[in-house]
Amino acid sequence: MRIGELSRKSGFSVDTLRYYEKIGLMPRAYRDNGGRRLFEASDLRWLTFLRRLKETGMGIQERLRFAALRERGDETMVERKDMLVEHRAVVAQQIESLTQTLQLLDDKITFYQEEVDKQS
Repeated sequence: MRIGELSRKSGFSVDTLRYYEKIGLMPRAYRDNGGRRLFEASDLRWLTFLRRLKETGMGIQERLRFAALRERGDETMVERKDMLVEHRAVVAQQIESLTQTLQLLDDKITFYQEEVDKQS
């Protein structure tokens, strides 16, 4: 697929895709005879994964490190797994914190609803 289609499917702008390629978050794209970038389904899966890492708070430097390890191949699987295990622990802590915050909000909503009901 060409860059416009990858942009539509991934939700990343064309400029972002070019930037990601430039800084090494994306592997260099294949080029057709006209010099246009060509991407594969695996590139879309990679971008989906990168988006999830970003959404969970993994910084650009960590994502760049992960991408560099990925580029080096299977010899880095342990390092990549370790990175994900560490990041998962951070995400689990965020979820726990958000769950506690959600419970606090629910308790406050219940309190206010009971107060409103008393006034009715």
